[in-house]
Parts: sequence; C-alpha cells; structure tokens
Amino acid sequence: MNKETQSIIKNLENTLSGLPWFGRAVYELLGEIDESKTSIKPNDTEHSLLELLWHMNTWAAFPLAHLENRDEDEIKAIESQDWRTIDPTKHSWQNGMAELKTIHKKIVILLATKEESFLKDMVPGRKFNFRFMMNGLIQHNIYHAGQIAYLKKLLA
Repeated sequence: MNKETQSIIKNLENTLSGLPWFGRAVYELLGEIDESKTSIKPNDTEHSLLELLWHMNTWAAFPLAHLENRDEDEIKAIESQDWRTIDPTKHSWQNGMAELKTIHKKIVILLATKEESFLKDMVPGRKFNFRFMMNGLIQHNIYHAGQIAYLKKLLA
C-alpha cells in the first residue's frame, strides 16, 4: 500500500470516527440523533435524516462494489437504490448506521490490499478513476454530515 492510499484511508477514517477539521465525525454526529425524529421531512418536502443516511449507504456501497469488482448489473442495482422509498420494517436508523459502518470497514480493508497504481485506473463504465471516486466518497460523507448536523438542530 502506498502513501496516497494510506492518506485516503486515514482521511476516510478521520472523517467517520476521528477528529476531523470540519467538526464532529460522521459516526459521532449520527449517534447523537434522536431516532424519533429521523423520519421527519422539513417542510414536508425535504429529505429526512433517515433518507439521508440510506442515501449515504448507497454511495458508500457504490465504491465498495467497484473495489470488489462486482459486475455492472450489481452496480446498477446499487445505484437504483439512491433516494429509495424508506420501508420502516427494514430501513431503521440502527440498521442504516450498522450498514454504513460495515460498508466503510470493508472499503478500508480492501484499500489496504491495493497496489499504488490502482488509484490511476479508470472505474469501469465511468469517466473517472479510483482516486477521484475514493476522494469523492470522503467529500460526500462530509457534505451530508453538514446537512445532518443542520437538520439535527432544526428538529431539536
């Protein structure tokens, strides 16, 4: 594993459970959410906290699927779950949190096995490479952590 891959892993882990520069880490923030408020949609039109969490799961599962070299049909199935209809019997806050942690743990394990050159490789079926995708995952988590922090305050 090269220094850049180590840096991506460190940044991903720091964003999720460390002491990131931007504020509280994603897992800490998500752990502070009052579950009774996770389905509330501000103005009855915006995304709920629960929808945001499962959206984050979709876009963490996407790079995981590519790191695992899954076929295009499986990847399209993952993409089709973006902004899914929330089924309260299976899309609970706790299930979503557990899935987010499991997906990211698998990503870190796979990244640690990669050679330096893989970051330059194009992601199959896309117009970007693995470097762009992995840094995008970090950025995506930060972006939605900001939304979640704002909604948490709004719904308090």
